[in-house]
Amino acid sequence: MWFLATLCVSCLLMGTQAQSSASFRRSNDRNGRCQYSFTVDSPTEASCPSPVSSPEMESLKSRLGLLEALVTRLAGGEDVPKFSESSGSKSGLQDAYNQAVEEKAQLQREKQRLERQVQDIQRRMEEFRQEAERLRNKPCTPQSPPRGLVNDNGFRPGSGPAPPHLISIPEKKDHLSLSTRYQELTAVVTEISAPNLDGPTDITGCGDLVWVGEPEMHRKADSIAGKYGVWMQDPEAKDPYGSEMVWRIDAVGADMRQLIGYENMDDLARGFPTKVLLLPEGVESTGATMFGGSLYYQRRLSRTLIRYDLLSENIAARRDLPHAGFHGQFPYSWGGYTDIDLAVDENGLWAIYSTNKAKGAIVISQLDPHTLEVKGTWETKIRKTTVANTFMICGKLYAIASYTSPNTTVNYMYDTTTSQGKAISVPFKNRYRYNSMVDYNPVHRKLYSWDNYYIVSYKVRLGKQE
Repeated sequence: MWFLATLCVSCLLMGTQAQSSASFRRSNDRNGRCQYSFTVDSPTEASCPSPVSSPEMESLKSRLGLLEALVTRLAGGEDVPKFSESSGSKSGLQDAYNQAVEEKAQLQREKQRLERQVQDIQRRMEEFRQEAERLRNKPCTPQSPPRGLVNDNGFRPGSGPAPPHLISIPEKKDHLSLSTRYQELTAVVTEISAPNLDGPTDITGCGDLVWVGEPEMHRKADSIAGKYGVWMQDPEAKDPYGSEMVWRIDAVGADMRQLIGYENMDDLARGFPTKVLLLPEGVESTGATMFGGSLYYQRRLSRTLIRYDLLSENIAARRDLPHAGFHGQFPYSWGGYTDIDLAVDENGLWAIYSTNKAKGAIVISQLDPHTLEVKGTWETKIRKTTVANTFMICGKLYAIASYTSPNTTVNYMYDTTTSQGKAISVPFKNRYRYNSMVDYNPVHRKLYSWDNYYIVSYKVRLGKQE
């Protein structure tokens, strides 16, 4: 027995010397039971041919798997949460956009309602104006002189103070008091001058502009194409079109080539055109005019002037306006590429524009209506971009201060006869707050205007500037 114990100890000592290390371990098995193990390194084998997985290895593999998944997510899996955030943002933006669209629709409905109210008020005002005009033109009923007063020698009330010997007062003082008689006598002999609602007295022939009447509305455009435009009547109309023919060109759009004609002002008001001509070349802005059976206009994107004959429906003449600015170089203050403005008055055809040499000041040229050749040129001292619009009357240029102010003025006049300009102040109204065209018709003696969709006209008076 002792021998066997000694032999076992010797084997252990020899095994210990032959091996580099040994270990003793205690751990739980897969079933949770305590397990003791004694490990000695093999002196001949580097590794076991069929290793057995330990719980630590399984735990390590699990951790490595988790680590690999985390690395994979960090390296390429972050797009998913970002996509979710982006989706949430897009959803929020879509909700906000839908709400904005709904509010816009509500505001549009409210705007339409207010526009209807404005139109109704304007209609009522026009009815009141017409009624006032009717009452103004209605003759007054003659009044018989008060009882107790004697009119002698054909004297009529309102003809001025009557001489004392023409009026006798009855001797019967018991019928009327002295104060009553005095009031009746004053009513007879006092002349009361009524205000002149039509402005200053007009003169025959030419003179200075002294008064511009209230705007009279003839028609409102049907679409956005008619927000700006030009309308006219030929002061020297030729067959086959009469002097009452009305022409218009809508000036909103890339290709303005339609010239629309109406038989008269009533057809214009009702919107019944009788003629539509397609111009061979596009129109630039609102500077066109009509004279002697031809339409005169500036060709789009150029300084070329065109005379379009209405009878033959062809271009009769064309010519470049020397050195004239075009397409936004020297427009009126409202813009609209109004660099060249053609006008007609008692003296013929005119072009209103500017050049680089004039440094933006208004230049006036009188044109030959047949060849478009320049017959004379005048340079003013007022910048074209500072005025809202201009027109010619009797060889004089007139400038309007504002195109949006409801109560503005014609504030400048230049006389081509004397080559002198001066400041003036003639009231002018932009009823619809965006006036894009003003031209003068010497036959009807009116200003024609296009004010924010509305076709309007103004009566004018000529006289002597004070």
